[in-house]
Amino acid sequence: MRVNLAYGRSGLAVSLPDERTTVIEPAYLPGLPDEAAALRRVLRQPAGSLPLAAQVKATDSVVIVFCDVTRPMPTRRVLPVILEELAHVPAGRITLLNATGTHRANTQAELAEMLGPEIVSRYRIVNHDARAQETLAYVGRTPRGGPVWLDRAYLAASVRILTGFIEPHFFAGFSGGPKMIAPGVAGLETVLHLHSASLIADPRATWGITAGNPIHDEIRAIARLAPPTFALDVALNKEHRITVAWAGDVFTSHPQGCDFVQRTAMQPVAAPFDVVLTTNGGYPLDQNLYQAVKGMSAAALVVRQGGAILCAAECRDGLPEHGNYKDLLHASRNPAEMLARIQTPGFSVPDQWQTQIQAQIQLKAKVLLKNSYLSPDQVRAAHLEPVDDVERAIARLLAEYGPSARLCVLPQGPQTIPYLAGGNGHISPAPVA
Repeated sequence: MRVNLAYGRSGLAVSLPDERTTVIEPAYLPGLPDEAAALRRVLRQPAGSLPLAAQVKATDSVVIVFCDVTRPMPTRRVLPVILEELAHVPAGRITLLNATGTHRANTQAELAEMLGPEIVSRYRIVNHDARAQETLAYVGRTPRGGPVWLDRAYLAASVRILTGFIEPHFFAGFSGGPKMIAPGVAGLETVLHLHSASLIADPRATWGITAGNPIHDEIRAIARLAPPTFALDVALNKEHRITVAWAGDVFTSHPQGCDFVQRTAMQPVAAPFDVVLTTNGGYPLDQNLYQAVKGMSAAALVVRQGGAILCAAECRDGLPEHGNYKDLLHASRNPAEMLARIQTPGFSVPDQWQTQIQAQIQLKAKVLLKNSYLSPDQVRAAHLEPVDDVERAIARLLAEYGPSARLCVLPQGPQTIPYLAGGNGHISPAPVA
């Protein structure tokens, strides 16, 4: 069979054996025929709150939080509709806040592509910087004692609007909603708490789980300390077209969106597979290896112990170079040592969560990487096996696992979350040798 993998901007077509291959994709929904009209409708008929325009006075200071360049959120199509509803507010009273979390600042060219040059030229745009303490303010502590530092641009506004998209998330349950506040516009100390080794290792901190998920619970608690005025979330199909939109009070509308996405993006399977071929959803999600861990994590839910995962991610931004991800990988000889280091009491550095999850996956299955920008030596230094040709690598793996070996393909990567029927599919940390 011919399968088109989401890879970079153009995709990657591969031929795979029909009789041994199971392809799992999200239930396809067509894009809305009139996105602007649908967005306008939920802004005017929201859940749990008054219409957006009715909540905002011309004298208000407004902050609109939006997703950074690593996310496929169609901000360029969403923001104009929101700004139309706020036409009575002078442009100088509106700030657009880029929810970078701990990622790098986005360039002017990236912002123009994400938002449109007209919006970039007219409105004040702030790249959140989790490490710039002077741009943060202390808000309080979470129920688990985590310190809450948030961007002053968010806190200073009299009206706070969140925009995001909802998809299953590998340790927070789902993206969007309150996650746009933390880690979106939170300080590094807050993010380190949310992504601590103990919370990441909790079996409820996984794809599609919100109730009792300690990370999701902490995120919602942070949102209650500095509540948004209004939230708009969307669901996307594989063409990044909007399929559904929800708006209103974030604690009312976001759970509605999560319920819908869980039904359409999570697919049960009867038994684990010997080999899983996955992606990280193509551009912009597969810009670097750090992000590609999400695609590996989706595959790990349905690979058997001792099986193999092949992740196809373009990685045009490399590892990336910013943050501690590369240093953490290079500081250990193998995944077991990497996991032991991260779980050492008192150890806490940025990006440890991604290396922790990668190590947990690699203690369950071997992981191979097809990419276009990292050298084979760089891939090996990340404890992964480099792949040049996906078809040849899959053929070799199936031969290695025997004539009855079964292959699962996730062409859209973490946009489809498979799970074993009868369980939540959590990847439990393996014992450290």
